[in-house]
Amino acid sequence: MKAGKLMIATFALLGLSLSAASAATTLEAIKAKGHVQCGVTTGLAGFSAPDDKGAYQGIDADVCYAVAAAVFGDRSKTKFTPLTAKERFTALASGEIDILSRNTTHTLTRDSSLGINFTYYNYIDGQGFMVKKDLGVKSVKELSGAKICIQAGTTTELNLADYFRTNSMKFQPVVYDTSIQTREGFDKGACDVLTSDKSQLAALRTELKDPKGSIILPETISKEPLGPVVRQGDDQWFNIVKWVLYGVINADELGVSSKNVVAMKNSKNPNIRRLIGVEGEMGRKLGLSNDWLFNVIKQVGNYDEIYQRNIAPLGLIRKGSVNALWTKGGVLYAPPVR
Repeated sequence: MKAGKLMIATFALLGLSLSAASAATTLEAIKAKGHVQCGVTTGLAGFSAPDDKGAYQGIDADVCYAVAAAVFGDRSKTKFTPLTAKERFTALASGEIDILSRNTTHTLTRDSSLGINFTYYNYIDGQGFMVKKDLGVKSVKELSGAKICIQAGTTTELNLADYFRTNSMKFQPVVYDTSIQTREGFDKGACDVLTSDKSQLAALRTELKDPKGSIILPETISKEPLGPVVRQGDDQWFNIVKWVLYGVINADELGVSSKNVVAMKNSKNPNIRRLIGVEGEMGRKLGLSNDWLFNVIKQVGNYDEIYQRNIAPLGLIRKGSVNALWTKGGVLYAPPVR
């Protein structure tokens, strides 16, 4: 009896050990293949889209570059997989990608039923509506009966249905697989309205034949906290991606940028010294080198640099928005690196 119980306990412990070992393989697998595979949009200005040389640019793409800089000390160790909204979670769950960084909203359903973990937010948004100026519409409440272009597989679909039902309004959905298709449909007159996150509307408007001929209505009908996602079951990888985001936000708050990070090695501020690896063993706690955040900041920048490079050109001003630091009236707040 005692021997049997001991054997059962031994196998149970062995099973737990093997489970823990198999779960903590993402970082090793990434190091073995020599790059971070990142799932992004099929093309959305400001978030992730290839430039004229084929290099991905945008706030979501920069998350991928930052993680590669943290892991390898080299942001170029990044490869991108363009995905539609319907494809993205399957690609992550199957292991086709290591990170999903694709303007993805954190919701309870996704958190609890898809086997994924949201890390933190790199952009906080809300759903809005874009119409042609000559339609003469000033408010969403005037859109009952309208044809509305929408992207399939997004939270936008449910938000739209909920809002119109709550306000006893009707609409005709015109559904597409990609954001580019929704923009093309709107441009060609297949719908009266295009609805999406307001940042996406701002990006899509820049690509219309007549950008000045369309307006984004003032109402915001939802909360859309957007950020990178990883598979459940690997706490180390979850922590690495999460702390890369925390790191660039802390750098922004502490005034450490790509331009001054080298000089900051002489700083007497212990928070800065820990941030860039001059003292402490912060990187090693994550399984990385202690200069992991120095590499991220030097090669990609702090949060404000990332924002100004990618989001500000869309006409979305950070100052006074929810995406400002908590010390400046926004909600961006990161735990300290200590």
